[in-house]
Amino acid sequence: MAPRLDFSSWWPKEAKKGTPVVVKMENPNYSVVEIDGPDAAFRPVEKSRGKNAKQVTWVLLLKAHRAVGCVAWFASLFWAVLGAIKKRLIFRQDVAMASEKMGKGKLLFTVIKAFLVTSLTILGFEVVAYLKGWHYFRNPSLHIPRSSDFQGFLHLVYVTWLSVRADYIAPPIQALSKFCVALFLIQSADRMILSLGCFWIKYKKIKPRIQGDPFKSDDVEGSAYEYPMVLVQIPMCNEREVYEQSISAVCQLDWPKDRLLIQVLDDSDDESIRYLIKAEVAKWNQKGVNIVYRHRLIRTGYKAGNLKSAMSCEYVQAYEFVAIFDADFQPNPDFLKQTVPHFKDNPELGLVQARWTFVNKDENLLTRLQNINLCFHFEVEQQVNGVFLNFFGFNGTAGVWRIKALEESGGWLERTTVEDMDIAVRAHLNGWKFIFLNDVKVLCEVPESYEAYRKQQHRWHSGPMQLFRLCLPAIITSKIAIWKKANLILLFFLLRKLILPFYSFTLFCIILPLTMFVPEAELPFWVICYVPVFMSFLNILPAPKSFPFIVPYLLFENTMSVTKFNAMVSGLFQLGSSYEWVVTKKAGRSSESDLLASAERESKTMNQLQIQRGASESELAELNQLKERKEAAPLPVKRVNKIYRKELTLAFLLLTASVRSLLAAQGVHFYFLLFQGVTFLLVGLDLIGEQMS
Repeated sequence: MAPRLDFSSWWPKEAKKGTPVVVKMENPNYSVVEIDGPDAAFRPVEKSRGKNAKQVTWVLLLKAHRAVGCVAWFASLFWAVLGAIKKRLIFRQDVAMASEKMGKGKLLFTVIKAFLVTSLTILGFEVVAYLKGWHYFRNPSLHIPRSSDFQGFLHLVYVTWLSVRADYIAPPIQALSKFCVALFLIQSADRMILSLGCFWIKYKKIKPRIQGDPFKSDDVEGSAYEYPMVLVQIPMCNEREVYEQSISAVCQLDWPKDRLLIQVLDDSDDESIRYLIKAEVAKWNQKGVNIVYRHRLIRTGYKAGNLKSAMSCEYVQAYEFVAIFDADFQPNPDFLKQTVPHFKDNPELGLVQARWTFVNKDENLLTRLQNINLCFHFEVEQQVNGVFLNFFGFNGTAGVWRIKALEESGGWLERTTVEDMDIAVRAHLNGWKFIFLNDVKVLCEVPESYEAYRKQQHRWHSGPMQLFRLCLPAIITSKIAIWKKANLILLFFLLRKLILPFYSFTLFCIILPLTMFVPEAELPFWVICYVPVFMSFLNILPAPKSFPFIVPYLLFENTMSVTKFNAMVSGLFQLGSSYEWVVTKKAGRSSESDLLASAERESKTMNQLQIQRGASESELAELNQLKERKEAAPLPVKRVNKIYRKELTLAFLLLTASVRSLLAAQGVHFYFLLFQGVTFLLVGLDLIGEQMS
């Protein structure tokens, strides 16, 4: 238990008011009494005067026990900090670091260490100055003495530090904060315009509609000439948890079997997973579904290379459209009937994108916060850009492409980790239009662990910057309208992909904590409170059930800006991690209908096994062999969610800095400096250890 600390003696006592009065009595039986104040004679007698020696001894022992407990608590805390430093920096435990990465990141580590040491040194000096009573600058009515009025070297150093801080440190921070605030307002205005566009779409009930009845007859086989040839691709890599439900959902699409081909594009390097996927494909193939299994021996280009390899097959030329579903997506049976008819009588249409909906959005706090961001992305960004601009970034899945648009735009390229955005930009430059269907939803899942989510966000924010470097010359030299070029460069790439993580990281993760040390560079109250809360309120409107999580969402977005900014820098300057693709771990969540269907399939399997009891010995031996191989396949290991102290501590640091800014007018500063020092220490240690791992 942490000891109780009493800091009341640290503040100067209130000055006693009144003039001492001397009362002289003429009666010699009375003594002379000196009264300090008018009420001094009526104060109660101190209780300690009536205590005996034993009581005084017990009181002293109790105070000694508290003092020892306080010293022991501080000693254990100090020892734990030293142990963390020893583990992280000296012995480098839990750190697997390649020499190449160390060479590239040596400058970054040096800057972080220098910043950490400088911050802690300044903090210690501030604490000493406060304890010595040098905080005279807090009261503007006091006279600021000259350097010669001070006695001692530390007084002179502290006054020099105050002048240097006010004249040389605060102005650059203030200028940088004004620049970031301007970017913050521009990005907030963009969010506001998108939200107003969404309200207008809702008010006018604007949405893409299918003209007429695209299918003349309910008889699917009899009207097959009305159904175009559709290719469905399911790219996956080591997707043990979700392969079965995704293949099952795609195989149940309501489309003529002779007009549909399903490609399972497996890049798995685990032989047991490949066997399971092959068995699932064979099962549906025996049921009459036109499905094929493809596996690459060399996984070059990640998902883009997988799709490019599949599109090079000769039989693909017979198909007009291609639908893409990632391994965790479960489309409804009528998905193709709701999307493909939009291409009819619309030769300029290249892409129809459906919305995502999540089966595990209420699993934990992380999934709830992700649901807020993704709901705003689809409900506002994608829908508004699709209605007013006919362009948006392809989400990589749950969409239908016209194969001609893919071929004319150069096909899938392996140059970035955001191949979906790459093909969308190139198709837009070639004049193809996009449609977003907000009312067509496809089930999927969001990452449930912070580790998987952070790696996903790193890929999503490093890829666009790398793509921007590659596409900028093509955008400038393209033949599209000037306003479309401006939209691509200024809004699509710069404002929403580069400026957003830059100002968020700089303003809320650097400048705001620095105001704890440099009070002269104070941020305006509306920048800290009003605008972020208002913008968070707008972001949370598409997911109204998540409104109680608005405060964690605000802190979560600010702390995630560290990861996003790091990813943005690595993609912009093509650092080693810019072309890093880590498959997002899935949990294999299913909806209630999927669980019922799974139970029904299991019951049918049991019935089939009972019927097969009369089979021959060779068939039984084959069935037993299949069963043994399935049982021998290693089960997925359930991973425990890691607690990332850097992000959690930074969230509390930002909250503390905000509260300190609100209470600065009341003079409450010292305790937040103490907390600032502890948080800076933990953030720095964990950041160094994480970057080195």
